[in-house]
Amino acid sequence: MSQTKVEVPSENPLGPCPAYVFGDPKTNESAIIVIQEWWGVNENIKDVAKTIAEKTNFVTVVPDLYRGKVALDRETAGHYSKDLNWEGAVQDVDACARFLKAQGVKKVGATGFCQGGALSIAVVTLYKSVDAAAPFYGIPRPANLTCDYKNITVPIQCHFGEKDHAVGFSSPADYEAFRAKLQDYKSNYEFYTYDAGHGFANKTNPENFNEAAYELSFSRMYAFFENNLK
Repeated sequence: MSQTKVEVPSENPLGPCPAYVFGDPKTNESAIIVIQEWWGVNENIKDVAKTIAEKTNFVTVVPDLYRGKVALDRETAGHYSKDLNWEGAVQDVDACARFLKAQGVKKVGATGFCQGGALSIAVVTLYKSVDAAAPFYGIPRPANLTCDYKNITVPIQCHFGEKDHAVGFSSPADYEAFRAKLQDYKSNYEFYTYDAGHGFANKTNPENFNEAAYELSFSRMYAFFENNLK
């Protein structure tokens, strides 16, 4: 699987968004944007994007929202995430979707984990460039972004851990409130919870990784994108 680094024009005040592309968007009509956790674009998120590309035969793209910064510890990751301009980050994701479509891709999905999960929800709430989203354990905080979920008009498939203690972001109380809004707005949604904690799909975090939840959630994500991006 080929990997290419590109600079994507973005409305983010930081300027163009660096991004890693797996596959060739000029020869593939389907693509998925894979959005980083709070760590930044480390080898793990690139490996996830490569795996998704191989399993789906779609192009995948990882936008580098931190512009090259990668955290190696939780304290640094927390600082990077706190300092993130969330509006600019969503502009980066939208820019990647528009970049892909300019290359010839017909439909673009978005998935992400933790911070990236919240951003994948945000992009389909605030923009119309992404055609389906599969967020993992993250919901936009009102302090970071104002999102009116009745504006979600594309299919969305959600994945959360029943033992998630990230209160105000992805805990059961948070995701049940989000699910209730999707239900109220008659959104086209699927909603799955797992006997697992926050970060259950991150293989590099043995404390939280749950192989059963990972395998099941990813199989569902692959089927979801297969159904909605072709």
